[in-house]
Amino acid sequence: MSVIKKCLFPAAGYGTRFLPATKAMPKEMLPIVTKPLIQYGVEEAMAAGVSEMAIVTGRGKRAIEDHFDISYELEHQIAGSDKEELLQSTRNIMEHCTFSYTRQIAMKGLGHAILTGETLIGDDPFAVVLADDYCVIEGDGVLAQMVMLYEKYQCNIVAIEEVPENETYRYGVIEGEIEADNVYRISNMVEKPAPGEAPSNLAIIGRYILNPDIFDAIRNTRPDKNGEIQITDALRELAQQGKVIAYKFTGKRFDCGSIDGFIDATNYTYKLGLN
Repeated sequence: MSVIKKCLFPAAGYGTRFLPATKAMPKEMLPIVTKPLIQYGVEEAMAAGVSEMAIVTGRGKRAIEDHFDISYELEHQIAGSDKEELLQSTRNIMEHCTFSYTRQIAMKGLGHAILTGETLIGDDPFAVVLADDYCVIEGDGVLAQMVMLYEKYQCNIVAIEEVPENETYRYGVIEGEIEADNVYRISNMVEKPAPGEAPSNLAIIGRYILNPDIFDAIRNTRPDKNGEIQITDALRELAQQGKVIAYKFTGKRFDCGSIDGFIDATNYTYKLGLN
């Protein structure tokens, strides 16, 4: 049985890079072939032994709730047809998972979104999945890999990957010492460093396992120059206490928050028949 039972999905952003498609549709519902991004994230969490999905939404995001619910009219229309099987994946999710929702009233950064989810998480360790980061792996998914690591270290974990040095300005970047194969004990973290100022080329991607002490750390974190509370800044304080490790995961990631990454992910998934 997994020690991590809850997964938080921050899903309140506007998705402005995909306008006009996201004017009335949540970006998390954009499909990679036939499944929305957030369903891939939920399935990854399920594969890691997680059964309680906590979703932080915002205005205009009702489609996410409707997706993980029964559609009586639709199911009646396709009952007995070959189309019925197409809903099997969502039925399986609903049979094995519970969903809870809360709204982020104002968009004040990822740290603030995670803090908004505290009411759904309580005092338990939990995972965080950003649906924009679509990960494809043969074997254990990224979150399953991280859960196994958490069982050993019992501390906050961030997933990282190597990125080109000229792209580090787009990410939170870590500095640390090698602890074990693909594991780093973090000493410092920098959110979107200026070109040439990144401490490494190891960038944080949208998978985390966090202990509940992260909530107090976020509350004590000052907003950045844009008025946003960054999870990287909150984790830096815990890292300086030796409470955060980074894991260079096995697998392939697509940045589906960008149009190029979304198209690449769609083509890759379609060609391999992974949907």
